[in-house]
Amino acid sequence: MKLNCLILDDEPLARELLVEFIKKVPFLHVQATCSSSLQAMEILRAEPVDVLFLDVQMPELTGLELLKVLPRKPLVVLTTAYSKYALESYEFDTVDYLLKPITLERFLRAVQKLRARVQSAEPEAGPGRSSSPFLFVKDGVKLVKVRWTDILYVEGLRDYVTIHTRDQKIVSLQRLKLLEQQLPAEQFVRIHQSFIVSLEGIQAIHKDKVQVAGERFLPISISYRKSFKEFIDRNFLQAD
Repeated sequence: MKLNCLILDDEPLARELLVEFIKKVPFLHVQATCSSSLQAMEILRAEPVDVLFLDVQMPELTGLELLKVLPRKPLVVLTTAYSKYALESYEFDTVDYLLKPITLERFLRAVQKLRARVQSAEPEAGPGRSSSPFLFVKDGVKLVKVRWTDILYVEGLRDYVTIHTRDQKIVSLQRLKLLEQQLPAEQFVRIHQSFIVSLEGIQAIHKDKVQVAGERFLPISISYRKSFKEFIDRNFLQAD
C-alpha cells in the first residue's frame, strides 16, 4: 500500500513540516505541494491523489469551500490553527482534524486513521484477503473470524466475553482485558468494567450512557469517564 499525498497550505513552514512528517511514514508519498486552492484544483484534475492534507484558512478559496466544489474527493486530513471548524468538517467525512502546531505524535495518530480507513475500504481479493483487519475468537469448539468494523460492542462477564456484531453474538471463553489488548485503541474504548464500545457502534452519547445498536444503552463508569472523554475528543471534536 502506497498513498500519494497532496499538501495544500499557504504557509511554507507548515508545508515543510508536513513533508518531513510524511517522509517518516513508509506507506505515504508526497506527490505535490501547493499554496492555493486554485492551484490544488489544477493538480487534482491532472494527477488524482489518495490523501489531501488541507489547510482551512486560505485566501481566495478556503479549504472547506474547496471540498464543496471538488467532484471527486480524496481522503482528507484538515490542518488548521482554529478548532471552530471541527464540527463542520464532518459534513465532508474527513479522516482527521489536526490543530496547529501539529506534533509528530498527533500526526501519526492521523496516519493510523488513514490506514484504518483504507483497509476498511479494500475489496476482497481472493483467499486469505479480507476487507478489514480481523481477529479469530473461539466460540465453543470452533474459531470464528470477526472483522473489527463489524463489532459494535463487547460485553464481559467473569471469564467470558460476548462480542456483539452487526448480525450476530459470539460468546468466547476469555477475559475482557485480554480481548481489549487485541483491539486497536484508535477504534475501541473501554467505558466500564464490563463493556468496550467501538467508534463505529456509537450512535449517541448521553450524560453517563452510550447508545449503541439503536436500542442498547451502556453505562459509562466513573473510573472510565476521563479516558472516554479523551477518546471522543480525539475522534469527534479533534480538538486536542
